[in-house]
Amino acid sequence: MVMSNSLAGKVAIVTGASSGIGRALARALIREGGKVVLAGRSLDRLSALENELGPDSLAFPLDLASGAEITGMVERTVAHFGAVDILIANAGLFMTGAFTNADPDEWSRLIAVNIDAVFRSAHAVLPTMRARKSGDILVMSSIAGVSEMRNEPIYAASKHAVQAFVHSLRRQVADDGIRVGAIQPGTVATELWGPVDPAAVAARVAERTVLTPEDVATAAIFILSQPPNVTIRDLVILPQRQDI
Repeated sequence: MVMSNSLAGKVAIVTGASSGIGRALARALIREGGKVVLAGRSLDRLSALENELGPDSLAFPLDLASGAEITGMVERTVAHFGAVDILIANAGLFMTGAFTNADPDEWSRLIAVNIDAVFRSAHAVLPTMRARKSGDILVMSSIAGVSEMRNEPIYAASKHAVQAFVHSLRRQVADDGIRVGAIQPGTVATELWGPVDPAAVAARVAERTVLTPEDVATAAIFILSQPPNVTIRDLVILPQRQDI
């Protein structure tokens, strides 16, 4: 009988680790015995999380719109921990509203983070994964990536692009022992959607209209913990009362 895949000792890069889903992912990976590079924009938040998680974590502040900084993140990870076993491309920007009112500079930034940074992060980790004939690339997509959301034309387009990339890349690297998948959450109580008030979040959780970051992190650990012969290419996770 094939057992589950232990994450103990595995090295993961988590982008967008300073808050929300990324922070929950980092905590979950550490609980599983992993080692985590905490990548994101906020040095103060990353440093606080590094202090919380201990010596098996490493804060790496960066601008994901910069290809050079993404390359440096991967190089630093290999130098510090010796490998990259897991990339969780979680960082993302959100934009909603009428397309005619959108700021082109804002959507260019969104595309840089939501699409190009995912491409560049995967491109940067693949050589070390291919050399070791193993690895996991897990992309945090969205329900907007599999359903055209009326008020999110630019955000949904970015997530549809990520979905196409995930499915094509998976086919290209399968023979190298590398798994590629995506999680498509519905509404999650994170700062991406606005200020997070604990009491309000608790009320919405009780109403089953929102997910918590920890819910999504649990799903990610489930995917990564599957034995090597199993690939979960997509996992849609919704609040029980969210109907898309």
